[in-house]
Amino acid sequence: MKRTFRTPLMYGLVAGVALAPVSAALADDAGSIADDPAELHVNLDELEDEETTVIVELEADAIRAAEQQGASQSREALEQERDEVLAALADSVDSFEVTREYDYLFSGFALQLNSADLEHVLDVAGIDAIYPNQEYEVTPEVEAEPLDDEVYSPEMMDSAPFIGANDAWDAGYTGDGVTVAVIDTGVDYTHPDLEHAFNEDMLGYDFVDDNADPQETTPDQGDPTNHGTHVAGTVAGNGLIQGTAPDASLLAYRVLGPGGSGTTEDVLAGIEQAVEDGADVLNLSLGAPVNDADYATSIALDVAMADNVVAVSSAGNSGPDNWTVGSPGTSRDAISVGATQLPYDTYTAELTTNGGAAYPSAEVMGFPSEEELLALNDGDYTFKDAGLGFEEDFEDRDFDGKIALISRGEIPFVDKAASARDAGAVGAVIYNNTGGEQPDVPGMPLPTVKMSQADGAEMLAELDAGNDTVNFDFAFDGTVDETVADFSSRGPVMDTWMIKPDVSAPGVDIVSTIPTHDADNPHGYASLQGTSMSAPHVAGAAAVILQANPDWSEEDVKAALMNTAQTVYDPEGERYPHNTQGAGSIRLPDALETETLVTPGSHSFGTFTKEQGREVERQSFELKNTSDERQRYELEFDGPDGINVQTSNNLNVQPGGTQDVNFGVQVDANGLESGYYSGTFTLSNNDESVEVPTILFVDEPDYPLMNNYNFDIVGSEYLGLVELPIGADEFSLRVRDAESGELISEEDEAENLDAGRHEFLWDFTVDGEALEPGSYALNVYAAKDDRETELPGPVLTLE
Repeated sequence: MKRTFRTPLMYGLVAGVALAPVSAALADDAGSIADDPAELHVNLDELEDEETTVIVELEADAIRAAEQQGASQSREALEQERDEVLAALADSVDSFEVTREYDYLFSGFALQLNSADLEHVLDVAGIDAIYPNQEYEVTPEVEAEPLDDEVYSPEMMDSAPFIGANDAWDAGYTGDGVTVAVIDTGVDYTHPDLEHAFNEDMLGYDFVDDNADPQETTPDQGDPTNHGTHVAGTVAGNGLIQGTAPDASLLAYRVLGPGGSGTTEDVLAGIEQAVEDGADVLNLSLGAPVNDADYATSIALDVAMADNVVAVSSAGNSGPDNWTVGSPGTSRDAISVGATQLPYDTYTAELTTNGGAAYPSAEVMGFPSEEELLALNDGDYTFKDAGLGFEEDFEDRDFDGKIALISRGEIPFVDKAASARDAGAVGAVIYNNTGGEQPDVPGMPLPTVKMSQADGAEMLAELDAGNDTVNFDFAFDGTVDETVADFSSRGPVMDTWMIKPDVSAPGVDIVSTIPTHDADNPHGYASLQGTSMSAPHVAGAAAVILQANPDWSEEDVKAALMNTAQTVYDPEGERYPHNTQGAGSIRLPDALETETLVTPGSHSFGTFTKEQGREVERQSFELKNTSDERQRYELEFDGPDGINVQTSNNLNVQPGGTQDVNFGVQVDANGLESGYYSGTFTLSNNDESVEVPTILFVDEPDYPLMNNYNFDIVGSEYLGLVELPIGADEFSLRVRDAESGELISEEDEAENLDAGRHEFLWDFTVDGEALEPGSYALNVYAAKDDRETELPGPVLTLE
């Protein structure tokens, strides 16, 4: 029986790597048993008896981490430390293999062994922590939409001008002399818009195939990729497309292979190598479903930042719920980037069918151009049912010049419209498959109208009655300003409560470079969306800032971007929460011109409990005056009643000077409801003001019951993984009929699960019998105390 899964691109996971182990041939008299076991970030109870790979962190500091603390460290010393640890491990583990070693930013190694032997690793002296070898994936929200290169020019790439890159170029700042490392799927360094940025003697490195050619995956190597090239073009394209920093130099590190998938061991190696190779800025448009500031890649980025390298990471595409930001976007110090949507025009939509029916819920979802949308006002069009809008729904059917009527569900809206366009349709109507609203999707491949489930049923009924002609009336309604994309992951970070993302940048309908993998026309352009597209805007902006201010530290660059970011408001005019937009959307000219830097650019005060009553949390920030004049600042705090801020500092800062500003936050938890609270510091002088977002929690944080639901196929079984931030009293996999929602069965039922990542296996049977052919939604359910929730999962189609 053929199994097909349909699901939006999500973060992945890996249960184990099936590599042949080798026998450990190390001295058996070295090492010792640890006084305190290593910190374990892997759930031993949920591992099968199989080969797996973990990331082991040593107690000994990495080279750069030691130097940052005023100590010395060497590769030789770390190699000796590793040998002693591995010798001790060989006393209790028969077979293992070290697949990667780390010493520059992260001290440790990747270790492959049988999962049953992991408990022995915990007791080896010299080991500090053990992390899973998590799978990382690129984070675009939709597949690439290829575009004709002849219709594009530098001025038509809207996102770079929107953040003010053009103004920076006019001032002479283009990223010249600054090197940006793209740690991704590789880069097509032969693309005419990118070849200027590469030194043929030093392209980067391929950690997937372990060679010096970091080219994208080609079709003969597997599922081909284009993601890293798109990212690189957004950073430093200079041709038909111009990136944010068109004169910056690039290094490429291929850490994600076919299909854009890779693991921690290669991502970590790429980060280390990029810093060793002299990169000034790192861009990581990738992620894993780990909301943890103390994860291996996050730690490496923190050390890179302390080494004066600006590290930029995408926040992830698991929004719009809180707590969905993933590693390495959870790093304490690296710049985590959310996605915004550029301003767009809205239009009203009226449509009627020739039977006289009207559809009051009809609204414009999106369109490629105003001209194409308004052109539909001039005539009547035949419409046809196109099911869910899969490519096969259009096969061997005549949609030329017609309207495709499509149901919401299973695949992205953009893919539905693209399939309709490719079949010759001139427009699409997408009706809901449930209650509630459908989002606006600017930049759809063809004019697309959205409507309610009820109106969709009415339109289908009209079609059955032979009334198959539709008439449109579109009219301009207004302009929506920049908004945060629904898919953009939100913070805060678990345990540290830090605000993430730090900033936002355009990430919807971003046009950039790609390889086409077509020998006759190998270089192309495409539109993508996701926080993967947002991060390189910020990486490019960092390169421009460093060119203008070569003596600035990584903290200065981050502060300039955060302190001058533009606050983003939702379509109703309400300010997005700090954990949705960070400090706001970056504006490069303001970051270049600012004369005030406040570090850190955001603050979290953690949790306050009603049992403690009134508490005071004391923190500070550094205020830097980069001007040539003495500045006097005023500090104000805007927050809810019950939260007061006091400072006795005299905020006078000398030219080029810095001052630590100490303050206390007094919280009367008894006077506040349990929950999440935000506030804003404002520091101002006569010339400018800087806003610094803050958050705190009263009592238990509003953790979701579940998030980051992912899956894989292991052999003949379905492997699911989901995060349970506060544990669960009850858990199950709910198998539902994908069309009706009827509950077919509850599988992998479990009780009293601890907080953390929960894995489960399912063999595609119900009560020991194989499922009948059909489509099934594989949802997960959890209950805790008086709360319960069900997360939608992939749709399984059995043929």
